Formats: sequence, C-alpha cells, structure tokens
Amino acid sequence: MESKEIRNRFLEFFRGKGHSIVPSAPMVVKNDPTLMFTNAGMNQFKDFFLGNATPEARRVTDTQKCLRVSGKHNDLEEVGLDTYHHTMFEMLGNWSFGDYFKEEAIAWAWELLTEVYKLPKNRLYVTVFEGDKKDGLEADNEAAEIWKKHISEDRILFQSKKDNFWEMGDTGPCGPCSEIHIDIRSEKEIAQKPGGELVNQDHPLVIEIWNLVFIQFNRKANGSLEELPEKHVDTGMGFERLAMAIQGKTSNYDTDVFQPLIRFIAKEAQVTYGEDEKIDIAIRVIADHIRAIAFAIADGQLPSNNKAGYVIRRILRRAVRYAMTFLGFKDPFIYRLLPILAEQFGEVFPEIRSQEDFIAKVIKEEETAFLRTLEQGLKILQDIINQSQSQKLIDGKTAFELYDTFGFPFDLTALIARENGFEVDEKGFEAAMQEQKDRSRNAAASEKSDWTVVNEGDEVEFIGYDHLSAQTRILRYRQIKEKKKSFYQVVFEKTPFYAESGGQVGDRGYLELEGKRFYILDTQKENDLIFHQMEKLPENPAQLFTCYVDETKRKLTMNNHSATHLLHAALKEVLGEHVAQKGSLVNDNLLRFDFSHFSKMTEEEIEQVERIVNEKVRADIRLEEQRNVPIEKAMEMGATALFGEKYGDFVRVITFDKNYSVELCGGTHVPSTGHIGFLKIITETSVAAGVRRIEAITATKAEEYVREQERLLKDITELLKSPKDLRKSIQDLLEDKNNLSKELELLQNKEVQSLKTGLLEKVKEIDGVAFIAGRVDLPKNDSLRQLAFDLRAKVDNLFLVLAANINGKPQVGVMISDELVKERGYHAGQMVKTLAKEIKGGGGGQPFFATAGGKDINGLDAVLQKAEELL
Repeated sequence: MESKEIRNRFLEFFRGKGHSIVPSAPMVVKNDPTLMFTNAGMNQFKDFFLGNATPEARRVTDTQKCLRVSGKHNDLEEVGLDTYHHTMFEMLGNWSFGDYFKEEAIAWAWELLTEVYKLPKNRLYVTVFEGDKKDGLEADNEAAEIWKKHISEDRILFQSKKDNFWEMGDTGPCGPCSEIHIDIRSEKEIAQKPGGELVNQDHPLVIEIWNLVFIQFNRKANGSLEELPEKHVDTGMGFERLAMAIQGKTSNYDTDVFQPLIRFIAKEAQVTYGEDEKIDIAIRVIADHIRAIAFAIADGQLPSNNKAGYVIRRILRRAVRYAMTFLGFKDPFIYRLLPILAEQFGEVFPEIRSQEDFIAKVIKEEETAFLRTLEQGLKILQDIINQSQSQKLIDGKTAFELYDTFGFPFDLTALIARENGFEVDEKGFEAAMQEQKDRSRNAAASEKSDWTVVNEGDEVEFIGYDHLSAQTRILRYRQIKEKKKSFYQVVFEKTPFYAESGGQVGDRGYLELEGKRFYILDTQKENDLIFHQMEKLPENPAQLFTCYVDETKRKLTMNNHSATHLLHAALKEVLGEHVAQKGSLVNDNLLRFDFSHFSKMTEEEIEQVERIVNEKVRADIRLEEQRNVPIEKAMEMGATALFGEKYGDFVRVITFDKNYSVELCGGTHVPSTGHIGFLKIITETSVAAGVRRIEAITATKAEEYVREQERLLKDITELLKSPKDLRKSIQDLLEDKNNLSKELELLQNKEVQSLKTGLLEKVKEIDGVAFIAGRVDLPKNDSLRQLAFDLRAKVDNLFLVLAANINGKPQVGVMISDELVKERGYHAGQMVKTLAKEIKGGGGGQPFFATAGGKDINGLDAVLQKAEELL
C-alpha cells in the first residue's frame, strides 16, 4: 500500500466514524509563546482542552505537519545516523472533545490497524497505565478490560507513568494513555526473544506506532488531580513509522515516503544507496532535512539568525555540509529536490506546491551564501585538526571564531571534530560567546548617574494618541555621560511624546515655562519606562511645565507610518499572502519597509503597488482605532501582527477599511488616509535571503521629489534644445557617443601600435638581456598593459621599462620575460618600487609584470636612467 493511500484511508476511516477532516495547522507556530514549531498533532487544539474555546465539531481528524529538533528522542544530531529519527514528520490523529471515550477509541484503532491496514495481530502489543501511588492514581483497568475484547491478555502490558500518563504541562488537562506497538523483526529474532520484552526499550524494530490519550483529569496548581466534567480523546500515530510497518520495511527511509528523494540524490551524486554507511547517512540527512526546511518556509519562516529562523538555517546548513563533504556537491543542489516534494505532498499540503518556486529560490540563495564560507571554513578547521593531532581538542576560542567569521554553528564544528576523533571545548566556546556579548554591551553602555527624584510618583501616563501638548511635572532624571557628549534622561508624570518603538522614531519637542524653552531631542523607552533626552534642565525642575511635541515632525512621521500599513496590504495584494513585515523604520523624512519576498520586484509590480496605495490615499479612508482589545479578539478580526512587536493580553488595532488593512500597532497614525497626500517608492532592494526592502516618501517629501524630477527633466530638455521627442534625442546622442568611442579606441590602438614599432627599434643588448626603456604618452592605464604584453610577445629575454604620461599622471610599467625571472631571479614587483621613487610614488606586482603610479611627472626621464642602472 502506497503512503498516499495509507494517509487517505486513515482520514476516510474516521470520516466514516463521524469525524470532520480538518487541515493541518502551520508547522511554524505564530501565536503560542511556549512553542516555535508545532511538535504534536494536539497543538492546534490546546484551547479546546484548556476550555478557552469551543470546538465547532466534537469529532475531528487530520494529518499534522510536525517539527522536532531537540529532546531525548529527537536530537537533530541523531537524524540520519539511524533509520528512524526525523526532524519533520506527519502525525495522523483523531480527537474527541467531550464525545466518545475509551471504548470507541480502542475499538476503532484496532479495526483500522488489523482490518483496514491488515497488520498482523500476532505482532501487535498494547500498553496501559499501571497506576501511580504518589499521585493516588489506580491502574487503568478500564482500558485493559476493553483491550481484552480485541487482543490476547499476554499482549497487554501495564507500564509506568513515564510512558503511559500524558500531561500538557505542570497544570491542566492530563490522563492515562494506551500505546500500540508493533514488532517488525524477523521470525527468527521473534522466536529467540518475545517482542513484549522489548516494548519501550528503544529497539528500532519494536516500535510504538499509535498513542491513545484519554484526557480525564485536571492537574491543579497544588499538584492534586480532579476529574474533568467532560472527557476527551487525543490520539497520534507517526505516519512514517506506520508506512514502514505496512510496507514491510525495517527503515522509515526505505518506504516510498523517502525513496523518491533518496533515489534522486543518489543518482545526482552518482552513488548507490546502501553500499557505504557515510554516504547513506549523508543521503538520509538531506532527504529528511529538505522536508523540514521546505515546509517551514512554506509556513512563513525564512532562514535567519534568530529564534525559529536560526533553527531552519541550522538544519539547512547541516544538509549543505553533508552534500558537499560526502556527496561532492560544490554548487547549490538541495533546492532541486522541491519538485519531488511538490509531487509527493501537493494534494495533502497544497502550500508546498503553490509556493514551490519561492521555496526553491530561498533555499538556493541560502545554499549559495553558505557554500561561499563553508569551503574556506572547512579548510581552516582541517588545518587546525592537522596541527592539533597530539591534543585531539579544538579550543573554544577557535570554535567561536569559526562561528563568528564563517557562520559555523557550534554543533557543526563539533560534528566535524567528532568525525576526526576530536572534541570541542564547549565551555570555552560559551565563554568566548559571552565575552563578545559583554564587549558589545560595554561598548554600547554609557556612564549613568543615579536617578535624581524631583517629584514623587512612579506611574507615567502616555497621552500622545490624543494630545500633542500637556501640563506635566518631572518625576526624576539622570545624567548620561558619553565620550563625545553628555545629556539627561528625564521622566515626566504625563507625556504626549511617543517613545521609539515598532520602527517609529521617538518624538522631539520642548518644555516651556515663562517663555523659556528646554528642548527634548528624542524620546526612548527602557523596560516600558518612557524617558526624554534633554541637553539642559530647567533651574528648578520641580515646577509645573507645559510640554509640546514637534507637531510638524509628528505629522510627517504619522503620514509615513500609516503609509506602511497601506503599503503592506498592497504588497500582499500584488505579490501574494506570503508577504510579511520583517522590519521597518518610520520617521519624518521617509519610510523603510522590509518584507518577505524572494524575487526582485518588477517595475510593473512597483507601479501596481504605488497605484493601489495612492488610490487608498485619495479615498481618504478614515482611521478606525480600537484600544485595549483582547488579543484573541484582535486575531479573530483578522488583524496582522507585525514583525518584532511584543504583544500583551490587550492590544491596539489600527484599521484602514476592514477589508483592506487591519493591523496590531502601537504607533501614531493619520486620522484619515488623505493626509498622506501621495506615496512614491524610491528604491526596492534586497537586504537578506528572501527579504526585500522598499524605501518610500510621502506628503511634502514626495512633492519635493516630483518637483526635482520635473526640474531635472526641464534642464535636460533645454540642454538638448527642446526636441520634439526627448527619448529619441537621448538615444541618438548615446548612439553617437558609442560610435565616437569606438573610433577613438581604434585611433588609440593605432597609436599604441605605432609606439610599439618605435620601441622595438630601441632594443639594446646588455649582458644577454634585450633591454627596452622608453617614455610614452598613453590615453589610459589599459594601454600601458597592452603595450607591455605586446612587446613581451615579440622580444625574447626582455627587460622592458615604460615611463608613461597618462593624461597628465605619471606611471611606470616593468615587464620581464619568464626566462629572466627563473634564471636570474629578476622581480618586476621589486624593481618597480625602486623606480617609483623617482616619480614620488609607489606600486608593485608580480615577478614578470608590475606597475607604479606617482605624483611627479617630471621624474619620468630619471626613471629611464635608473632602469638602465638597475640592469
């Protein structure tokens, strides 16, 4: 039975039992701070178990993409070394939310495995919870009695809490579970030792394939358990292991889940899988890792140096390193596996097919970037290993330098070291890493004085969304002393000043009292405390002041910030839903917007985005602002959470047309889009693999830009004497220029050839050396090189010195035949340095050819005289 049919039969079986088939949740977790990746089928249903949400259907089934890259049984470094560890895998599951319980879950599991999949009953074992005295829990005899209806009692094994009691966390829903194991050893091995003795003993051929969890308790904060009013079922079955059992294989990698990938890799590497263990490991690593990488990118996680992105980059670089070291791939290769994945998974996970090109391009770019440094880093690491054979240890500082300079993760250095019988000083690496962090921290740190308290109070009220001025008091201040300047950080009891965050710069303005102004140069935030940067404090800081935000700067900044929201939505509309904000800068001069997209935008795409944004500007859409919205409600509204922002339980939602732009945002915005005036995209560039950057301007800056372009166009038109067709006039002008350049080049070449003829007539024989020295006028540097090489081709045993005037600048060239370099040890690079002193300059080069430039053109004749003396 092929894997596709195995998956379909599972889903259809439970559909027939009244279950709704639900799509897989993204493998990359967006809204759960406890997880970076979905690591189990139940993750997307946590709120149902916790009672935070009500399911639309009481019975559901699915196949879930999962990623596990750490933990006792899922260590990344084990993947590929054996035949059953994986990073990405599928979890088949069925759930009951307060509907059926143990009787149905057990009966249906047995029916599916033995009647639908036809797995042999005499190779199956089941485990049930044996109880736990410490928790006051009795054995799950209820499950055991149900199992006796389906399987012989000697195959029902009571086991410990460690393997047969599931808990979501320290508190919350939990309950006993019942695992189903299969023995896929040979008949001979089974006869020698019963499978029951190997269950849960980490035997690679006596494996768990399905876990039935019966959620019937709630763990309270004091550790005690109480019965849940509604009982749930949560099951999970490893798809790859199931395929291995059904297809009669002894390795997950031998199933048709992995074989198409393995065959392609082996063919391209011109090797045979199964003949060499190191090559087999490399192939398994690549076949496994490409799945994790591709699905993560499809779900929105690009490789990067942070958090989840770093995990994906680490997995990809491990695959690249195996491809290069063991399979000989020197160029990007892994991205070429995408069509196979799209064919395999396109029906069940359509995102892999719809984003196939994008994913391939991201992977190729990452491969290319890593290969640039990998080869050089590997050579350095190999040199270290060769030089340290007596110690068999790579010190932590060296490991850190490889990480810092060549992007080698510590685990990659450790892996290569281990393969060569070496160890790496991990503590030393961590110490070097901490040293760098401390250096960065110390370099950035300023000398801070203690806070001086002026008025009592701790709470700071921000009123900047509604007001640009306020009466306020200074609560406290402290002085900051830096190398080149000194200033104060000042905390107000009430402030309309927006502190820099979310890409928007901080406000400027001033305090005023009795006509005197004390200027605020910036507003920042530290641990949620808003402080204002001031060069000078009032003489009596305890008084009541009026503070004013720089209104012009604030309004221009608001224009740009609101424009980023319109831009974000337009980019999604034009480029696709994969577009997500990856960073921004918003000030009064411009907006900078980083977003996930691989390809360079075309002129047509840029124009289309501009057109959409400016249509929204002209529509003068009113801002809908909602404050203190529960985060769950905001997400239900379809609000987009922005990259790099931290969100609490309550958020602020900014909407410009609920069908166009709804985003979570703490920044300041225009009351309606018409205030933006006009948006003009200035540049679109790449800033990282899969991340593009747009810089744009609005309002007065956009108006100034357009006027400057008009002035430039007018100047060009006047220079060309107001032609009817400006474009054609410029094209004609360029064509004329190109033709004249070609004619000039021909004349210059003739001049060089004429010089060559004259110099050949000046050959002087000195001690078996053909010596030529001449002063020449040349149009460009390349002509000097051309002339020297032409003469070298004509004259044997040549020692040539050219003293050239190149557009008024002196230059010296020395050309020496190979025979003289080898037999007499002449070195043009050394000689030209001596000659260059005559023109007050310097230079160098290779033994056979070198050049030098200088400042004194009057020294060229002296160069020729010195050259003959040298010879």
